[in-house]
Amino acid sequence: MAVLSAASKANHALLLPAALAAAYVGQSDCGHTISTVFEDAGFVGPDNEYLKFTTPDGSVLYDQSVIDHLRNTFDVLQVGNKDQVSEWVARSIDLTVSDFKPLEQSLNEVDRHLTLRSFIVGYSFTLADIAVWGAIRGNKVAMSTLKRQSGNIKRWFTLIESMNPWIDQIILNLNAPARQKRAADSAAGASYDIGLDMEGIVTRFPPEPSGYLHIGHAKAALLNDYFAHKQAGGTLICRFDDTNPSKEKTEFQDAILHDLELLGINPEKISYSSDYFVVMYELCVKLISSGNAYTDNTDKETMNYERRNGIASKCRDLSIKDSLANFERMKSGAHSAEGWCVRAKISVDDPNKAMRDPVIYRSNSQPHHRTGDTWKIYPTYDFCAPILDSVEGITYALRTNEYRDRNPQYTWIQQALGLRLVNIWDFSRMNFVKTVLSKRKLTLLVEMGAVWGWDDPRMPTVRGIRRRGMTIPALREFVLKQGPSRNIINLDWSSLWATNKKYIDPVAPRFTAVEKENIVYATVKGTDTGVVVQQKPKHPKNPSLGMKNVTYSSSICFDQQDAQSFSLDEEITLMGWGNAIVRQIFLNEAKQVDRIELDLNLAGDVKKTSKKVTWLSQDQNLVPLDVVDFDYIITKDKLEKDDEDITPFINWKSEFHSHAWGDPNVAELREDDIIQLERKGYYRVDRPFNGQSIVLFSIPTGKTG
Repeated sequence: MAVLSAASKANHALLLPAALAAAYVGQSDCGHTISTVFEDAGFVGPDNEYLKFTTPDGSVLYDQSVIDHLRNTFDVLQVGNKDQVSEWVARSIDLTVSDFKPLEQSLNEVDRHLTLRSFIVGYSFTLADIAVWGAIRGNKVAMSTLKRQSGNIKRWFTLIESMNPWIDQIILNLNAPARQKRAADSAAGASYDIGLDMEGIVTRFPPEPSGYLHIGHAKAALLNDYFAHKQAGGTLICRFDDTNPSKEKTEFQDAILHDLELLGINPEKISYSSDYFVVMYELCVKLISSGNAYTDNTDKETMNYERRNGIASKCRDLSIKDSLANFERMKSGAHSAEGWCVRAKISVDDPNKAMRDPVIYRSNSQPHHRTGDTWKIYPTYDFCAPILDSVEGITYALRTNEYRDRNPQYTWIQQALGLRLVNIWDFSRMNFVKTVLSKRKLTLLVEMGAVWGWDDPRMPTVRGIRRRGMTIPALREFVLKQGPSRNIINLDWSSLWATNKKYIDPVAPRFTAVEKENIVYATVKGTDTGVVVQQKPKHPKNPSLGMKNVTYSSSICFDQQDAQSFSLDEEITLMGWGNAIVRQIFLNEAKQVDRIELDLNLAGDVKKTSKKVTWLSQDQNLVPLDVVDFDYIITKDKLEKDDEDITPFINWKSEFHSHAWGDPNVAELREDDIIQLERKGYYRVDRPFNGQSIVLFSIPTGKTG
């Protein structure tokens, strides 16, 4: 019997095609049996492999080579044109990425290919269908994208699923370790045992469409999604808190939905507070009519002073009739109602200042992005949340503990209106060093030009950190690892980027670059073959990434820093080539290395040299690189509550450019590709080659110093 083993943390988009291929062999009549085992371990191989296949004779294969072995070994998988099938198995890798833009392009390519076709290759089901279908089914972002499509690819996807009912059991088996892990309430290493009743649980994520989703929102969204789907039957509602037309835009609303989709969050329902404006207006009238609210025209500064000092407003004893009349004038947008608001009549001097007659309705004559000029009054979040949580059937309001003082107010409103009470669980918000997460302050950074926009790689928005090179799986893992704890801590970004490195290192192709500034040219003696081009793997441990061309010649170049470290007659290693001995070092007037002469020594032992250096042949079309690194945009580790003006703490020199030559292979890179430049670090392609420089953004790796 052959055994297919998979690590518990394996990328399902890579794992599922192999698992399906193994199961297809097993359920056929070819007389072979393959057992699938899911190991509760990070890796199943010595070099961080996620997938292992043990043949009946005891041979072991890892990762991408598994599906190749299955194809070459079992007759049932050898159907179809071999070259075409192999091509599509290789192309299925493009469907495993979690970045939306390249993934959408790959899905569109499959869709176009399937025009007038029922199968990927030929006229029957082949391994190509298994590989492509499995890559899509195992990728949450791909599946959410597929839901919106209605073309050839969706038709084909449904066909493959319907004609192979055994697929469902494989997927159930594949997801079993994750389900068991969640059942033990130990997801991502955090404790999720907070005593919630999971039967028919309904949670909500209520973003305000006044900015882009940031990492703090990501935690709230992921936790609500986790509990809603911890077991079957739960529901997640995404409710846009669109009650302030002065700040909100359709642009932000669409961006939030897009970013949630990237995070793998697909709410069962999307609603809007503006859908309930009539309901909330009527409930506010009810609250006034019962004597539990009143209208007030006290100016903001005075109101704040009175609330701080426990002083009753001059309007607190207005009659119900007068307050109702004022509220109607507010609703009509009458000039005489300007400056009026509605306050809940709770307490004047409660020790909890959130209970001191909070404002629940305000006038605002600006058009609303969904309702236009229909309304001139809008409820506050503190009035809206308890009402809509009750009306929409929320069983648990999971929110950050910055609202803890307002929890009694939340319950008071529900009780005063006779609404169903909703349980609250508050968890700590994520705070990061040298970072602001206030939308108002992030908006200020954008408006002041301290950053390029909401997707600037220095911004803590989901789009910003993704543009810097953060992967969605790493972000999900890191956030879920924090769990629903109430402990308030100030996180360091290095831990998040260290998590990200685990995901990018196995899949980042390797390339070479040499810095342009003070570049050093060298002559290599002992190369009698002229210019030679050889194919080498893009990644030493991941052959699925393909091959690249490496040029060898007698004219090469180095970084100045490397050349400065050389000594005469020292033996060094030219990475990817072999050893060489430094014979001559020529300096310029500035005492920098200008030129070097080397003797090639391929018989030398690379294990005995202390210096392994990168290099590039000059006899090729090198590609210019604009390499960008970033510092924190905020200079203070922790901004305090009284740091309302963040201007003194803005780092206006947080963007750094250097220029380099890259090997010709980088010209093929696409936007959003993540690569490693040997001995320099990891980078995300922000602008691919278009005849000018490729723009690369440096990706932090979590190293400090």
